[in-house]
Amino acid sequence: MFHDCIIMAGGSGTRLWPASNSYCPKQFLNIPGGGTFFQAALERAFAVTEADGKVLIVTGNSHVPHVMKACESLPETQKQRVVVIPEPAGRNTAPAIACAAVYITRTSSKQTSLQPPPNKQVNPKAQAKHPVLVLTSDHIIEPLKDFIADALAAAELAKSDHLVVFGIQPSRPETGFGYIEAGPAMAALDARAFQVMSFREKPDLATAEEFLAKGTFFWNSGMFAFDVHFMLSQFRQHAPAILAPFEQLGQPDEDHVEQLNMPGPDRAGSQGGLTLVSRWPGLETAYNTVPSISIDYAIAEHCTSVAMVASRFQWTDVGSWDEYAKVLEKSGKTTQGVSDDTTTEQQAAIFTADSSNCFVDSDIPVALCGVEDLIVVVRSGKGGGIPSVLICKKGDSQQVKTIVEAIRKSNRGDLL
Repeated sequence: MFHDCIIMAGGSGTRLWPASNSYCPKQFLNIPGGGTFFQAALERAFAVTEADGKVLIVTGNSHVPHVMKACESLPETQKQRVVVIPEPAGRNTAPAIACAAVYITRTSSKQTSLQPPPNKQVNPKAQAKHPVLVLTSDHIIEPLKDFIADALAAAELAKSDHLVVFGIQPSRPETGFGYIEAGPAMAALDARAFQVMSFREKPDLATAEEFLAKGTFFWNSGMFAFDVHFMLSQFRQHAPAILAPFEQLGQPDEDHVEQLNMPGPDRAGSQGGLTLVSRWPGLETAYNTVPSISIDYAIAEHCTSVAMVASRFQWTDVGSWDEYAKVLEKSGKTTQGVSDDTTTEQQAAIFTADSSNCFVDSDIPVALCGVEDLIVVVRSGKGGGIPSVLICKKGDSQQVKTIVEAIRKSNRGDLL
């Protein structure tokens, strides 16, 4: 098991625009089976974290209300383990992980001597192990039992001072994902563990086909496991400019957090709430100081002790409306009316006449007449943001990224 878990819940996820935007990113959209991408990530986090471990959520300031709403249905014992760290600015995954790792070392109740003096080199092998899992919050991962098994394997690898990644066996020559090149097996540690030889950028089609044919390349899921001491040592070695501003922060004590009472799932009124790190002195300065860089570039590509778990679980990135539609269609839904009011669960009505093979996702009523093979996405702006509509042919939704770029160039960032 892991002592703590970090859920990365920032970003805007514009590949699913206009439903996913800076006001309500992809991770807070609905998924088949109920709940949202983010709530599914919460379930995974609690499934593999020790009973007294923290689940730290690093998210944008403006997304805290979405996080709180998602946590309302948690049992009280789980709410009390949630720590929300609002990012003053988006700086990609390396600063988010560095910030959360420093928070863990400053606040852990475990007797592990977690926090060395700033800039002092400490041998991580000499310290008690404190495995941490980093999860994405915008993917579909199933079944849960397979994820748990793979995560537990990763926890053991992390205890042996490895940065652990989760590799997904590719099913097609995908050009939209980064790849992991697997090397020799690490059977002595785990039957599904491999040394990592290299990380590869998103390839062109010919290279992706070559990767698929070789059989030693895996999709990079974007999730990590590590011992917190080991990770801090890697930051000091490979990315000190990222870690230093966070290590210089003061202790996040009771004056810097809020204990938020929240409605409970079983009865009205206030119950124990999550922890919001709302007043950590120096945090905004730290975020304004560090570069925007991913953990892959900052640490993973430079680390000499990287292991990969060849995952058994099924992983879906859901990176386009075509893919999102397919996921819902597998669950028996061809359209999706979503709530048009943040205070109710009432869903918008979808009507069709003489139309076929269309997918609709809307928070206001929509009617289709005499059309086929369309994706229609409507957001009224009631939940925040500017009212926006996307209409495209099925199979062409990857062009959303072209639309998003055109919106940026037209200085209409308010639409995103």
